Amino acid sequence: MADDMHDDNQEEDFATMFERYTNGMHQDLRVGDKIRGRIVAVGKESLFVDTGAKADGAVDRSEFEDENGDLTCQTGDEVELYVTRITESEILLSKAVSGEGGIELLRDAQAAEIPVEGKVRETCKGGFHVEILQRRAFCPISQMDLSRIDAPETFVGQQLSFLITRIEEGGRNIVVSRRRLLEGERAAMQREILENLAVGSEWEGHVTRILPFGAFVDISAGIEGLVHVSELSWARVDKPESVVTPGDAVRVKVIGISPEEGKPLPKISLSMKQVADDPWNAAADTIKTGDIVSGTVTNCAAFGAFVSLAPGVEGLVHISELSHGRRINKVTDVVSPGDGVTVRVKDIDPVTRRISLSLKDAGEDPFRRFTEDHPVGSRVTAALEKKETFGYFFQLAAGVTGLLPLSKINQSENRAALEKLKPGDATSLLVGDIDRPRRRISLSTGGGDDAETNWKGYQARAEDTGGGFHTLADKLKQAMKEKE
Repeated sequence: MADDMHDDNQEEDFATMFERYTNGMHQDLRVGDKIRGRIVAVGKESLFVDTGAKADGAVDRSEFEDENGDLTCQTGDEVELYVTRITESEILLSKAVSGEGGIELLRDAQAAEIPVEGKVRETCKGGFHVEILQRRAFCPISQMDLSRIDAPETFVGQQLSFLITRIEEGGRNIVVSRRRLLEGERAAMQREILENLAVGSEWEGHVTRILPFGAFVDISAGIEGLVHVSELSWARVDKPESVVTPGDAVRVKVIGISPEEGKPLPKISLSMKQVADDPWNAAADTIKTGDIVSGTVTNCAAFGAFVSLAPGVEGLVHISELSHGRRINKVTDVVSPGDGVTVRVKDIDPVTRRISLSLKDAGEDPFRRFTEDHPVGSRVTAALEKKETFGYFFQLAAGVTGLLPLSKINQSENRAALEKLKPGDATSLLVGDIDRPRRRISLSTGGGDDAETNWKGYQARAEDTGGGFHTLADKLKQAMKEKE
């Protein structure tokens, strides 16, 4: 009898253990749950997946075969599937509900929000006709995708997954939405991305839209950030569209994250230039004070012109450094945006990122060259620039201007002809006086008013040649010295 009792206890213990096993094999899995599992075995008709429960799940092999019947996965691969049925002995999985099925299967899929597979058969008024489990369903065009659809016909013929949103009239009126499914997937991806999003992290994204103040970039799953115009490039950017266009793939760096009240996603500031090399690092090594370099005028302001020496490296030519001797009222009288120029580096400060440039010091000083070639008394061809009450200004060479005083005009034999001159008209004049410290040249007409000028010119030439006029007393003194 003792042996019989022992056998009964063994049976009871075994039954208890089996019940506990079967009760816990599903570990709270429910129909409709989405799981991620690893393929543990491949059979002739099914793939077996580790669901995390005590029992493996099974999914129809055909769901992972391509059009040639070849498997697209292998043992060890991770897959995402939905729980479609749970029995005492098995867990059935699927990418989505597909194949043949009754209205109850569709109702179960709607209640559990399990995706169903459908084929888009044709477009119709307001949307698409979709075939699901050999039944006709309707998908509104606004529910087919996350973004606006401009070419509905491109969806025709595609096999896609949908969520059932309405079943009426015994299954004769079925409405589905692909957008709700995509929104759910996107929300899950956004949560995962936001967990890894941090200032300083870098992302690959694409430009979605452009505004005057910058460009919006989708870094992933609809999470957008703004690249301000100042962060698009190290170079000066006036218009964002000159750097990027919608659809461009770009790499960006997160430079700011701030929550926005009432919105699920934070405000994200991005930078494109900060993932590229800072051109100032190279400029500090290659550009030195005193260097003569070439550049391009990028912008003109009232106080001077900005010149790009390299992408992202600009210097300023102050208005006083534009020309020798010539009074500049407007910067654009000398240079314009887009002009190529040669400048001399006067000063460079890598800390403040400022470079002082000079246009006039990059070439030969025209005033010095002119006065060396045209001493006092030289005759020159001069073009009238403008008339003032105290005299006429004439251009003598590029960047060199001389003044013919009104007193000289009034004393001139050619006064009438001079007064008839118009800006641009040329005439012949003499260099009357040169004030090098103040960079001024006085002109004369060469008539009777020029005796003093001619004499000064002769004296200057005589000093250079050792000759010149002598008075009678000077000649007698010289003869007596020679006789002695």
